[in-house]
Amino acid sequence: MMVNPFTMPFLIEGLRRIKKKIRYFADTDTALIEFSNKSVAETKEISEDLYIDLDEKGNLVSMTIEHAKDKTSILEISYLQMGKSAA
Repeated sequence: MMVNPFTMPFLIEGLRRIKKKIRYFADTDTALIEFSNKSVAETKEISEDLYIDLDEKGNLVSMTIEHAKDKTSILEISYLQMGKSAA
């Protein structure tokens, strides 16, 4: 089942969490981004090379990117936390 990631609030909320682990497996060119240590209840295919794992409440647990070097700049990752902007 293909899902549009922009319509999934749990994906966006998961990306806001600070404690993330990014693992890159060079032998399979796969990146795993872990957002929590919760048990995976369901895996959804977002696209041919992108999968998300959800817990029993539908919250994002992890994201897998296959062919990561081809699909992303996985070797050049940086993190910047933005503060709330004034309205």
